[in-house]
Amino acid sequence: MFRERGQTVPKAAKEARAVQKPRDRERARSRGRRCSVTGTPLLLCCYLAYLALGTSVFQALESSAARDSKEGSKSDNWTSLLNYTCLDRQALDRLIRDIIQRYKSGVIFPSNTTSMGRWELAGSFFFSISTITTIGYGNLSPQTMGARLFCIFFALLGIPLNLVLLNRLGRLMLFWVQRWALWLGGAQKNQARARWYAGSFALFSGLLLFFLLPPILFSSMEGWSYEEGFYYSFITLSTVGFGDYVIGMDPGRRYPVWYKNLVSMWILFGMAWLALIINLVISLLESSIVLCPCSRRNPCRTWGSTEDTNHHKSKIIPGNSGGNPTHS
Repeated sequence: MFRERGQTVPKAAKEARAVQKPRDRERARSRGRRCSVTGTPLLLCCYLAYLALGTSVFQALESSAARDSKEGSKSDNWTSLLNYTCLDRQALDRLIRDIIQRYKSGVIFPSNTTSMGRWELAGSFFFSISTITTIGYGNLSPQTMGARLFCIFFALLGIPLNLVLLNRLGRLMLFWVQRWALWLGGAQKNQARARWYAGSFALFSGLLLFFLLPPILFSSMEGWSYEEGFYYSFITLSTVGFGDYVIGMDPGRRYPVWYKNLVSMWILFGMAWLALIINLVISLLESSIVLCPCSRRNPCRTWGSTEDTNHHKSKIIPGNSGGNPTHS
């Protein structure tokens, strides 16, 4: 009798520990999710503070050089060119190079105006965020050696910070989508359908906020067509950044101060959402039977459960009708 009790007690303890382990894992996961959710505002504040540092430094180093370039555009060389209607090949080449160089500095000839204050507060902030997000339009670059050296160290620390923030924002978006799916599944008593509804809503809301509505703003502020604005949205959020379309480059338009700041925040959250979608597409491609080299004998089931794996083993091993694999 005592032997039976001694044998049943360890079995009960093992069963209790087996039940407790998944609960502990779920609690640890929930704690990690709560920590990531609460730590995201602090990380975002650090990110904005780092952008403010880059904005102030770039504005201090490049604004004086831009003013000197603007004053140099009023020299006798520029005014004398207006009196000549015929230039030889070398003079025309020098003229074109000079115009390109001054255009990169923010000077528009012959009106001598700057396009939305390229190295002012909004322009420097937009340059900072386009640098650490690795978009790199190529329409604006530092001209002074101090700004170039600072840009190296600024990008060296800012690019990892940007990747960490994008990862954290993507997890935060996924966390709220999962919570909404759990609430919706409890209301409808169908978890699979609730996950499908939540994923579809997250996909279409992201498309609306980051791809379908911004071209309307770009059309009104830049004079682009809707197709051009949509093209600019994807090229920017995917960090391709060809530079053929850049906001705030028309010298004949007046842009409000909030315009580039709003576009900068749109770039940040839009890149986080697009990175989440790209990761989902990558996982679906990697779990595809067509792309898997062992597609027939051992298909990759990234999204599958252990029950699917056991069912697959029972099909492979002859004479095994159950879900547990046989051992020889």
